[in-house]
Amino acid sequence: MAERFDETLTPHRNEILPFLLRIEGKGKGILQHHQIALLIEDYRKKLADGAFYEILRAIQEAIVLPPWVALAIRPRPGVWQYIKVNVHTFVVEDLTVSKYLHFKEQLVDGSANGNFALELDFEPFNASFPRPTLSNSIGNGAEFLNRHLSATLFHDDNENMHPLLEFLKLHCLPRHRMPNLNMMMLNDKIQNLNALRHALRKAEEYLDTLPSETLYAEFEHEFREIGLEPGWGDTAEHVLEMIRILSDLLEAPNPYNLEKFLGRVPMVFNVVILSPHGYFAQDNVLGYPDTGGQVVYILDQVRALENEMIHRIKQQGLDITPRILIITRLLPDAVGTTCSERVEKVHGTEYSDILRVPFRTENGIVRQWISRFEVWPYLETYTEDVANEITKELRCKPDLIIGNYSDGNIVASLLAHKLGVTQCTIAHALEKTKYPNSDLYWKELEDKYHFSCQFTADLIAMNHTDFIITSTFQEIAGRYTYIHTCIYMMYLCMYIYIRCAS
Repeated sequence: MAERFDETLTPHRNEILPFLLRIEGKGKGILQHHQIALLIEDYRKKLADGAFYEILRAIQEAIVLPPWVALAIRPRPGVWQYIKVNVHTFVVEDLTVSKYLHFKEQLVDGSANGNFALELDFEPFNASFPRPTLSNSIGNGAEFLNRHLSATLFHDDNENMHPLLEFLKLHCLPRHRMPNLNMMMLNDKIQNLNALRHALRKAEEYLDTLPSETLYAEFEHEFREIGLEPGWGDTAEHVLEMIRILSDLLEAPNPYNLEKFLGRVPMVFNVVILSPHGYFAQDNVLGYPDTGGQVVYILDQVRALENEMIHRIKQQGLDITPRILIITRLLPDAVGTTCSERVEKVHGTEYSDILRVPFRTENGIVRQWISRFEVWPYLETYTEDVANEITKELRCKPDLIIGNYSDGNIVASLLAHKLGVTQCTIAHALEKTKYPNSDLYWKELEDKYHFSCQFTADLIAMNHTDFIITSTFQEIAGRYTYIHTCIYMMYLCMYIYIRCAS
């Protein structure tokens, strides 16, 4: 990489030196992208257009330690390159991420003088999980996973199809959810892929003789006899569509059919959403400390999610009552709000509730509100208490845990690990982006904001989670392009189940 930049920069030495000298002239410190952009525009007429100019526009950050200027360059979304330039000798050096961060940290710590410094590389904790390498895959996680999984399945042997069969055999519900239903999709008569293919052929032949509007209950006995249980659909038409999609997948897997099939498989019935900080209630709380948009956002999210779950469960032909629990903090000193109530029904829903659990120490329950920057000592005990309360309320483990904000995401990570449940992380309002250079000057802000705890919690949650949801492409790669959110979340959850089955 250094040679390439050297070759690019050297022919334009006379043009770029004034630009780099002006950056160096700002003195020891950091220049952000918007500051660099202003300097580039000032020199636009003096600088050559084309590839060289595009490289300059791709500079996201400049670290100045005279006579050196280190540049973080993002030539395209998801791709970063780092160089260091001596503006006096015009020596260009390639930097690894580690070396770039070390150079950046010298702004605060000075030279390490050869002393050992602990360095942690937080990669995703599940290293076997497929990760995209192309920029056009960013924000298209579901499509990427479809392609990856269908390619894995597309082999002419039963071994590669076996995870799909095991995935279908996983579905077994506790009897309290649906007294007359102990299994979904398949029963013990389906033990191998040949038996599954045979059952699908018999089912298709039988369904072809029925009116499309025939309810599943009218042919449930016939299906059970060939090894198929409820969950394929509510009518003969919908069941036949599902049967044919799976038959096509078993014959020749492709991403399109895989997405259609997974989108109809019943899996998510109980959802837990974490948002511990602030005054979380439906009335008279906006304007209170640490309370605002996240309350409205999560309540709207829950209403939309419940409607989607009800619609899917009905179309799947199941008589199961979904549950959504918003887990937040109970405040005995509720100061005119409902935050002292253990359970509160979410307005406009049938099956969604706010479940409040107090912070607790060895001295008892903490009664007053606590700033979101001060919650960290309480969260491990809080997680244990939340796990117990969820079990009491649902009488089973949730199917999906969704974390919101740094405190909610770390609790979600601890819960998902403890319960063995799929985790979703909502990556919004990260404090690191709200306080400029707080990752570098965190020590100066530690007493007030405790960023060491918060940034560590964010790293753990985002690397432990099964998938991350963002609302815009810009949150991932720096450009404003919307991506799917709610349905994307539910669909990726389905992929996680297949991955676990394999």
